[in-house]
Amino acid sequence: MSDRVTTEIEDFVAEVMLSRPDKMNALDFAMFEALGAAGDALKGRRDVRAVVLGGAGAHFCAGIDTTMLPALAARITEIKAQMLAPPEGEVANLFQKPAHVWQELDQPVIAALTGTVFGGGAQIALGADFRFARPDIRFSIMETKWGLIPDMGLSQSLPSLLRADQAKELMMTARIIDGTEALALGLVTRLCADPLNEARAFARDLARRSPDAVQGCKRLVEQSWSAPKPDGLQIEARIQADIIAAPNQIEAVMANMEKRAPKFS
Repeated sequence: MSDRVTTEIEDFVAEVMLSRPDKMNALDFAMFEALGAAGDALKGRRDVRAVVLGGAGAHFCAGIDTTMLPALAARITEIKAQMLAPPEGEVANLFQKPAHVWQELDQPVIAALTGTVFGGGAQIALGADFRFARPDIRFSIMETKWGLIPDMGLSQSLPSLLRADQAKELMMTARIIDGTEALALGLVTRLCADPLNEARAFARDLARRSPDAVQGCKRLVEQSWSAPKPDGLQIEARIQADIIAAPNQIEAVMANMEKRAPKFS
């Protein structure tokens, strides 16, 4: 277990916590690596049906740890090489991985957002399937403040949530918005007083459902939402053909008919 990220698994729910509360869970090199490793470790696990992603303490993630900037400057040639050449077998580079890895999981991921959600923290949150947030969060795609573009997988997560002009405005201005505006824009799924506990309850509910169906729904949306109509219909049919009459689908039917809790594999 990393001292930057902790993972606990109970009753088919994995809880992954960014664990630098004294630094507002800011991202340093160790945090980048630990988040990617934590996500990778959950891939394919049948004992994990939903994932809760949160931040220890009062803040989800304040973005890049600014004390890293001198180290980045000193290693700029190496950093550029890492940006342009993802590790073998990966589509995301070291810096994209902490946000993109949640989209690589079959299981649904719920981010619990509190306090500050800036820069890289916002991009990590946007990599989740759902975002539960307090109304008073401070959310910003902040990279232009530092003369940069957002480069942690935002190109893959934001197009399904915002119009192009809305995305450009938030990216170009680095404007800080609260949870209410984030909900109105479609950046968060739900506002709540206690996002972590609501995310846990939602994850438990998902974990009680057929993992084949829940994961199939995630694949259906991810693969077909922007596909041409014939391709989308074929994706839908292929996913359903894999699920229908399989043991978990039969168990869902039998449990409903017998009015009992299902036991999925």
